[in-house]
Amino acid sequence: MVPTRYYKPELDLLRLCAFLFVFLTHRMDLAPIDPAQYYWGYHISLIGVFGVPLFFFLSAFLITELLTKEQEQFGKISIRSFYIRRILRIWPLYFTFFFGMVLVTHLSDKFGYISPGTQLAFSLFSGNWYITFHNWLPSYPINPLWSISVEEQLYILLPLVVFYAGKRGLKIFSFLALLAAYATVIYYAQKPTEGFSGEWTNSFVQFQFFAIGILLSVYLKGWQPKWHVVTRITVFMAGLVCWLLASIVCEVHADAPHLSTISQAIAGWLLILTGVVLFFLSFYGCRAKKMPAPLVYLGRISYGMYVFHITIFWLVYQIFKDELVSFSTMVGLYEWKNDVGFVIAFLITVIISLLSYTFFEKPFLRLKKRFTYIPSRD
Repeated sequence: MVPTRYYKPELDLLRLCAFLFVFLTHRMDLAPIDPAQYYWGYHISLIGVFGVPLFFFLSAFLITELLTKEQEQFGKISIRSFYIRRILRIWPLYFTFFFGMVLVTHLSDKFGYISPGTQLAFSLFSGNWYITFHNWLPSYPINPLWSISVEEQLYILLPLVVFYAGKRGLKIFSFLALLAAYATVIYYAQKPTEGFSGEWTNSFVQFQFFAIGILLSVYLKGWQPKWHVVTRITVFMAGLVCWLLASIVCEVHADAPHLSTISQAIAGWLLILTGVVLFFLSFYGCRAKKMPAPLVYLGRISYGMYVFHITIFWLVYQIFKDELVSFSTMVGLYEWKNDVGFVIAFLITVIISLLSYTFFEKPFLRLKKRFTYIPSRD
C-alpha cells in the first residue's frame, strides 16, 4: 500500500502567525509599550502570548491527523516509530540549545543562572511544572522552553490513547482534559494572587488546547471550509476580537496577577479557546497555490525561531542596548529605538533559525523519514 501524503501548507502559515503573536508579546518584556500612548498596539502585543495555545492546538490537530490516518491505512500505529519521529524533531535542537545556555551561564553572568534543579526538570520535560511551583527562571532565555515540556507530555500520551482506544479513546481523553482544565481554572480563580501565578504554565490548563485540536481532527473527518477570502478575514478578525475580550474584559493575562472572578476566568479561557479555533478555521482549507512560499517556509522553521527568539531579544535589548541606542541615533530613529531593536531581533532570529534548520535540524529530519508511515512536510 502506498501511503497518502498529508501536508497542509496553510497550517505552516498559521504556525508563523502563532510565532509572530508570541514574538510581539515577548518584546514587551524588555521594551515595554506605553498603553496610554499606544492603546491598541499595547493590547494587541499583550494578547500575543495566546499564540502559545495556538501552537498547542496545531500540534494536537496535526499529530492526531497523522496517527489516525496511519491507523486507518495500516490497521495499527507504531508507538515506537512515533516516539522516534518526535525525538528526532524536538530533542536535537532543544537539548543543544538548553545545555548550550547552561554552559554560557557558567561562563558569564549576563544570562542569569540555571540551577541543578532547573537542569533536571528541563531535561525530563517537566520544566513547566518547575516554573509553576518556583516562578519564572533567573535565566530569561530558557523560560519559553516550558511550552516544549507541555508538548512532550502530550506526545507521550497521545499515541498510547490511539493505539489502545482508537478514536473513541481520543474523545474520552479530550473531554476529560477539558474537564480537568476548567477545574484547574476555577481553582486558580478561587486563589487570586498579586504576584506570579502558575496557572499559565500548568499542563492541566493548557491541555484544553490539545483537547480541542484532537476533537476537531476527529469530528471534522477531513472536512475543510471552502470559504471566500473575505469570509476568512472576517473569521480571523473574530478570533482577534475573542482574544482582546479575554484580555481586556476578562483580564486573563497569562502569568500576570489573576484577580478575576470565577465567571470571568471561565469566560476568558473560553474566549481564548474560541479565538484559537477561529484562527484555525480562517486558514484551514485555503488553496495551497495561494500560500506565499516564503511565509510558509518561515512557518516551517518556526520551531527554531521560537527557541532562539527570546535569546536574541536579550542580546539586542540588554547585552547590546548601548549599541542599539547608538545605531538608532545614527540612522535618526532614536525615539523609535525599541522598534529598531524589534526589527533587528526579528531579522537575526530568522537568519539563525534558517541556518539551524538547514545545517543542523535537517539531517535529523532525514533520519526521521525512516520511521514515517504517513509522509508530511518534513
